[in-house]
Amino acid sequence: MARRPRRNHSPAFKAKVALAALKGDKTMNELATQFDVHPNQIKQWKDQLLDGVTDVFDGKPKASKEPEIDVKSLHAKIGQLTLENDFLEGALDKAGLLPSAKK
Repeated sequence: MARRPRRNHSPAFKAKVALAALKGDKTMNELATQFDVHPNQIKQWKDQLLDGVTDVFDGKPKASKEPEIDVKSLHAKIGQLTLENDFLEGALDKAGLLPSAKK
């Protein structure tokens, strides 16, 4: 039996399946057949929906999932990489390995 390639489902599809599971009018196996996903996957999506439902009525503004960017450390990294590139360019130039278009 050949394995099928991994599929990525959209958040809208996951919500649709999880809501159908919450309704409870069909069994997990029936839902699995209808939506062509494994029953364990439906259970996981249903649990995720139940865990996240309290955030809807929380009243707090939604926290961004983007990590804070430390500009100071990024500038330091840029400076370090610039120094390394300049050093390597000088070393290649002295060794005669730098292409003439770069000179």
